[in-house]
Amino acid sequence: MRHVLFRLEKDRYALPLDAVREVVVAPERYTRVPHAGPAVKGVMTLRGRVVPVVDLAKLLGLGGEPGTVGKVVLLEFSRRDLGLFVSDVEGIEPIEKVGPQPRPSRLVRGLTRVGALAVTVLDLEGLDSAVAASFGNR
Repeated sequence: MRHVLFRLEKDRYALPLDAVREVVVAPERYTRVPHAGPAVKGVMTLRGRVVPVVDLAKLLGLGGEPGTVGKVVLLEFSRRDLGLFVSDVEGIEPIEKVGPQPRPSRLVRGLTRVGALAVTVLDLEGLDSAVAASFGNR
């Protein structure tokens, strides 16, 4: 199965290609969303569509200062659009085998290698649940 590989700072992650609609350069500004969680950067308009954007590093609990320069990976699943703010996108790679993860997490499906690089494969359902919780009542 082919996956889109991207980076959050130095770490590499992957999502199934069939869930990714496109990758765009992150806008300079986002429209804020009242009562949204700290991982929510805001919403952006893309070709007439309003797309919520989430800082994936914050959603995964990686901390650090939020970047201002990066890419937005646009997902289209569960009949809605979602943008994930990432440091950079590295390309598309086939991933055959995903091994177990050291610590259970609803956001991570498992670990794999692409060449000499370790890659964390994210779980779409867990990601969807975490994003929905970020937009919930606070």
